[in-house]
Amino acid sequence: MATQGGYREPSNPAPVSGPGALSQRTDGGPTQGAKYISGLPYGQGQETYSNQVAAPMAGNPMATVDMPTELFAKTTRPNEPITSGVNIGPGPGSEALNLPNTKEPISVTMRKIAQFDPTGEAELIYSTLAEYGY
Repeated sequence: MATQGGYREPSNPAPVSGPGALSQRTDGGPTQGAKYISGLPYGQGQETYSNQVAAPMAGNPMATVDMPTELFAKTTRPNEPITSGVNIGPGPGSEALNLPNTKEPISVTMRKIAQFDPTGEAELIYSTLAEYGY
């Protein structure tokens, strides 16, 4: 007598499950292969490898990304104005870019950048901007 309990790996998992009757299993699918990392302290390389085998990482979801267009290649959008995305000339303005709508002063942005700048140059720019009220 066969039992139905336990985990059953799907043969063809879906990237995203649909609603109701269209739902599909989303677990499983392509994974990255386990890699042995040499040069680690004694025992840690094998432990890392064993962890990768036990819980494999998901495969690359961006595996089919198109290659970038060459600099001097013919356009793939011949009917789009060159000023698309800019607030001058024909075509949609910058609202077409769907950028976040931030109204914070530039000094706030520079303060955030300065936290990660080891040279201290961003801190100087931030203090100058803050001094003049930007």
